[in-house]
Amino acid sequence: MNIPFLDNWRKRQAERRESGLAGVFEDDPEGVGELLSECELLRSQAAVAGLTLDDSPASLQALDQLLPRWREDPELLPWLGNDAGLYLGTVITRGVPGARWHVWPGGHPVVRLASGRELQVVEAGLDWAVNGAPELTQIYAEAAEA
Repeated sequence: MNIPFLDNWRKRQAERRESGLAGVFEDDPEGVGELLSECELLRSQAAVAGLTLDDSPASLQALDQLLPRWREDPELLPWLGNDAGLYLGTVITRGVPGARWHVWPGGHPVVRLASGRELQVVEAGLDWAVNGAPELTQIYAEAAEA
């Protein structure tokens, strides 16, 4: 049975599913920015180490100085790295003029600088969590200079 209005509805629903977080971002960029800034796992791990994350560049420096005890837990590592990247993006969007979140179709968040350059903050956070490099403060400094 061919019902034209139902086919159109299905097509719109499929497009919404494909856009994922990107579609929501267009409707509420500040709300999505707040959601991305939660980073609960990273904040809880930092609190255990006696560090309060206040969304400042100084907190990135403090994170860089932590002993990487999370590397002992392979299940925790990717989640913590993801949170570290989102936290880095949060600090950049709040501290670097013109920087803002951008979500690609499919839900991949990046930070877009005023110059148009996009920073892959989640990948940077994963690299930091696994290898300790590049340091979060280094990435922030590069973003601030751009």
